[in-house]
Amino acid sequence: MVPTTRAALLAAAGVVPVLLWPRPLTVGVWAALVVLACVVDAALAASPRRVSVSRDVAGSVRLGEPTTSTLTVAHPGPRTLRALVRDAWPPSVSAASNRHRVTVPAGERRRVRTTLVPTRRGDRAADLVTVRALGPLGLAARQASLAAPAVLRVLPAFTSRRHLPSRLARLREMDGRTAVLVRGQGTEFDSLREYVFGDDVRAIDWRATARGGDVVVRTWRPERDRRVLIVLDVARLSAARLGDAPRLDAQIEAALLLAALASRAGDRVDLVAVDNQVRARVAGEHGPRLMGALAAAMAPLEPSLVEISWPGVTQVVRDTLSQRALVVLLTALEPSAVTSGLLPVAGALTRDHTVVLASASDPEVEAIRRDRSDSDAVFDAAAAERGELERDAVAVRLRRRGVEVVEAAPDDLAPALADTYLRLKAAGRL
Repeated sequence: MVPTTRAALLAAAGVVPVLLWPRPLTVGVWAALVVLACVVDAALAASPRRVSVSRDVAGSVRLGEPTTSTLTVAHPGPRTLRALVRDAWPPSVSAASNRHRVTVPAGERRRVRTTLVPTRRGDRAADLVTVRALGPLGLAARQASLAAPAVLRVLPAFTSRRHLPSRLARLREMDGRTAVLVRGQGTEFDSLREYVFGDDVRAIDWRATARGGDVVVRTWRPERDRRVLIVLDVARLSAARLGDAPRLDAQIEAALLLAALASRAGDRVDLVAVDNQVRARVAGEHGPRLMGALAAAMAPLEPSLVEISWPGVTQVVRDTLSQRALVVLLTALEPSAVTSGLLPVAGALTRDHTVVLASASDPEVEAIRRDRSDSDAVFDAAAAERGELERDAVAVRLRRRGVEVVEAAPDDLAPALADTYLRLKAAGRL
């Protein structure tokens, strides 16, 4: 039995008879009457344990976007159910106004809706539904918590998609709508056209010129159907918070933008998420299904507090790719971790593939480097500058082994990686 506010008010009303008859017996009698009224009221309430509840929620929603949880309350009992129903969800789902007053006649059902605005990525399981059935007088209630299983998958926000139109415009220029006269191992013959002033003379097709009498040049376009393998580091360094979110979120945004751009370019995109073992894999998807598969695979990923196994990453790359491809390593450019883990295997990767390492930098470190407000700030700035020099040194060592290094702030990492992909594609290096 759960007393309500009305029961408290009824008990408080006992002040009047106590003032009129100031005796201990008066207090005891009034308290007994209040308890008796609550017990009878609760006994006349509909049984909450006979209520059946079920949830209906969208299978997935993007981070920050609203969705609705629909709760169906069915009451088969003989009495009318007057209840307060709580649709409980984890705090990260931000369930607004999740307490609903319902009146369900015997043998009927009612639906209530709760608005959800998730603030964290991943699978969010609903909690129990609490039904508090009130008595006819509203003095007391009977309460029960019922199971209504439901899971809401919160997908990455993909805020970096705002950079996609401008990169697609550059891709269209590379793809033959504007002539591409750069030839490399990643370009193929497109068409012939008349020579215009400014064209590279090396692009002149002398046989076609001799046959037609007019000077013509060959145009080249980037090859399609290349392989792009995105390796997402979900080990301990991905848990570092950069601003308001972990490094892993910035890496996921970069992976989504690169995948969207590469798929539009006609390339095949695969993804593996690894620490000391493979945590997620997307392979063989293409077209409109690719982005949905990537978002669903990366949504439940969380950083694990273990070291990434770079020999294991090398083996995964070998097992996944049978031809030369672009391998993108989304990880942290941490000098100690790179020196002991990635550098020894970098040569094996770059010998068979084009390798890009993309890392999100900490914006707070840059702010510390620039702060000279007092002596403590100067020491902090010196430590931050030392760390920056060490990262620059390890980046140089990676470049000597043939690894392209991209480092940018979390919000800038995705477009910077997309620009690197376009540059490599234009140069025929995929």
